[in-house]
Amino acid sequence: MNIIRRMFVEEYRLHAELFGSGRFLAFPLFTALLAAGGIWLLTLTGSSIGAVVAGIHALVFFFGLQVGTIGLIGRDAMRDVLGDVTLLVFSARTLPVSRRYLLGAFILKDIGYYAAFFLTPIIAGFLPVVAAGELTLGQFGLLWLSVIATFGLGAGSSLTLAGIGTRSKIALVAVVGAVVAAIVLAPETAVSLTPYAVYTEPAVESLLASAVLLAVVLVAGPLLFEPATNSRARRGDPDRYRQLKRLGDAFTARSLLEVARSSGSVWKVAFSLGVLFAVAALLLDRLADVTALDPSGGIAFGTLLGLGSFTTYNWLTQADKPREFLRYPKALTIVYRGKFRAFLLLSVPIGVGYLAIAALWYPPADLLVGLVVFPLVSVYVFGLTAYLTGLSPNELLFDTPLFALYGAGLAMLAVPLLVASLAHGTAPQQSTGFAVGLSVLAAGVGWLLLGRTGDRWHNRLRE
Repeated sequence: MNIIRRMFVEEYRLHAELFGSGRFLAFPLFTALLAAGGIWLLTLTGSSIGAVVAGIHALVFFFGLQVGTIGLIGRDAMRDVLGDVTLLVFSARTLPVSRRYLLGAFILKDIGYYAAFFLTPIIAGFLPVVAAGELTLGQFGLLWLSVIATFGLGAGSSLTLAGIGTRSKIALVAVVGAVVAAIVLAPETAVSLTPYAVYTEPAVESLLASAVLLAVVLVAGPLLFEPATNSRARRGDPDRYRQLKRLGDAFTARSLLEVARSSGSVWKVAFSLGVLFAVAALLLDRLADVTALDPSGGIAFGTLLGLGSFTTYNWLTQADKPREFLRYPKALTIVYRGKFRAFLLLSVPIGVGYLAIAALWYPPADLLVGLVVFPLVSVYVFGLTAYLTGLSPNELLFDTPLFALYGAGLAMLAVPLLVASLAHGTAPQQSTGFAVGLSVLAAGVGWLLLGRTGDRWHNRLRE
């Protein structure tokens, strides 16, 4: 417990130093207000509280999966790929504590930390619903408990899969296949084992089942995790570098090689976009159930996958130290141009692949517009992200003003596009034309922001 407590202190000091304690502590309040507004708007559209609660659990689970990718980042940090790392989770070489113990403590700390600063404010958004009598205090308490446990299940599952992957790729494929098969063949049974069942059917059986499953993934992840012990992933390959350089320039090749040589390789990019794809599919399915709308899968998938390409930018900048690029004569402009080419080379083929998968249950003709919307939205997301966050996008989450500004920038594009998707059933040609036109305009804005990003961050770093 002492290690976990010190990790909490370390995390707070890190964010308070980065953003200032006032701006950092304002984040939970902003999240609560945002959640309350979103829940209120959903109820106005006729969505039931049960449907909203189910959606919250699904989104929190996928968010936990993303957070659990510490199993991928951690392997690199433990072997110093990320440079000078001094966090407690990476200090097994200097402390008389094992890596697995530190990783387990770090996951528990993350669950507690996100529960306090992110999940609890989201659940607080349901307080107006409680005041209106649509949710009892008992249900509110169960909701808080099940949401936090669902986040832990997502984070633990992701780390467990990463741990299995460090030992056997075949075993990883087999486990993922078995889980997917269980969900497809017996969805009700699978859901009954999760913390969501504690809310929907509160009973000793559901509590024990979800507690056992949560304990298994939280224990198995750190135990299965095996840090890399050889230097194979770090070995240079001049021929490969020259081949990749033909796709753009030296910075394009460098960015692609950094992702490919890091733990998880390009598969973690596919995983990150896959989580967004699953969220989009779930939301569209729920929307079709609770409303009479017939949304456009192409516009919706293209928009949400484009927004999800933020994670690709994250992976491309994970090993960067911004000040090292100040030595180059053209400032940071050439760096961002190279990142942009690498970004497109990674995200666009993977996104197109997910659109092809969506054709299994959506009309292929409807998905064609997604092939246009997705890359254009991705260009906007890259330009906006690079302009606002530079080469340190991870700092975005708990910087409240920056998070609000970035969220507003994404909402200005996402909301109209999603409305166009919802209107497709009644006005297909108009909604498609609007979506394509707005995506083209957004891509132009993203390109202009990209052009200004290099000089902006060059000047800020020199200051």
